Amino acid sequence: MMNQQEKVYDLIGVGIGPFNLGLAALLDEVEDVDTLFFEQNESFDWHPGMLIEGTKMQVPFIADLVTMADPTNKYSFLNYISKNERMYQFYFLQRLDIPRREYNDYCQWVAGQIPSCRFSSCVSNIRHVSDNSTYYEVEVTDVDTGEQTLYRAENLVMGTGSVPVMPKSFQNLPEEDIFHTADFLKNEDRCKKAKSITVVGSGQSAAETFRELLKEQREHSFRLDWITRSPGFESMEESKLSLEHFSPDYVNYFYQLPQKQKDEIFATQGLYYKGISNHTIDDIYNLLYEFSVGEENLNVGLKVLSEVKDIKPKTDGTYEIECYHWQKKETYTHESEVVIAATGYKPHVPGFVHELTDFLEWDEDGRYKVTADYRLKKQEDTAGEIYVHSGISHTHGVGSTNLGLSVHRNKVIINHLLGRDVYPMSEKSIFQTFSTE
Repeated sequence: MMNQQEKVYDLIGVGIGPFNLGLAALLDEVEDVDTLFFEQNESFDWHPGMLIEGTKMQVPFIADLVTMADPTNKYSFLNYISKNERMYQFYFLQRLDIPRREYNDYCQWVAGQIPSCRFSSCVSNIRHVSDNSTYYEVEVTDVDTGEQTLYRAENLVMGTGSVPVMPKSFQNLPEEDIFHTADFLKNEDRCKKAKSITVVGSGQSAAETFRELLKEQREHSFRLDWITRSPGFESMEESKLSLEHFSPDYVNYFYQLPQKQKDEIFATQGLYYKGISNHTIDDIYNLLYEFSVGEENLNVGLKVLSEVKDIKPKTDGTYEIECYHWQKKETYTHESEVVIAATGYKPHVPGFVHELTDFLEWDEDGRYKVTADYRLKKQEDTAGEIYVHSGISHTHGVGSTNLGLSVHRNKVIINHLLGRDVYPMSEKSIFQTFSTE
């Protein structure tokens, strides 16, 4: 039997990642707004497989959940530091970037204080209802008990994040041998027992995984290789003026462009968000240099221009990796006992979203259409909005997954939801101008 809540909430959020958690935190300070946020996992945990000690955030701590909207908000990172009696330690650290593990702990601290955040609660279906009134019906399953409850909301916000991408040739192979970087930490002990390990990919996750394994390589004596189809292990574009692409100004400029032009531009901007941070590359090179002192053979390989075409298991427990050197147009094979795929992520579109196919507007490539203020476009002009955080790179550009822009997006959503300027919006926030106006 399914329980049914009669109350109609102003907003229900699906998923509790940093974007929706930030929205919940900002709304928690606003009176007369009834919200709920549901997350199927038992607690907040941000990319747990990559919470490697020594890794740090790629944005300053100011890009926390609330500060860019309200520095006095009780859910700010500095208040978290203060409440945990670590202010002097942080002061002497003298860093803008913080450990990734600390960011995760901070978010858990916030999530544990907000009553509207409900964990172990899986949204299994959504339906748009239009009878005497118009609302969204949200079916939620308690992960622990299996109990189902129907909730009602005038508006929704989708914050369902992303899921790892595994190439087809990597699938249906033993998960303890072939896995994504998203599962690195839980397979770290397996790596230490292997005779050979290969990392495939060239982004930040690949570099951090390789760096961590490189630190362990001499003690555990495994062969370590890194393969990428890119021309090199390219660093992220981190100059200050380039960072202005992660600004409301650039988002507004990009949004106004024709969709075909957006797709063309976005395809050229990989190094703004997919490259390797300079400090990570420096760490790797410094380790390689230090380990090479007095050594004839590091037992480490870095291979570029090489696309992995296929992986096949061998009888000796290793795997044969078929590689294609796309400049020389030559095929070669590489053997490894463990293969780690650093092959990125894609937006997670839950199955129930497709139940709304006839309700929403989609472009010719099967992507949903999004308004400038982060609402899914509907085929009919009905009451109630679906705000969206993920899967909007094609409409809002390179900063769509950037934590530094998450608070701005939440300000836009809150102001639209409540029909007033709860959080003022600045007209210009950067030095350069992207448009002709």
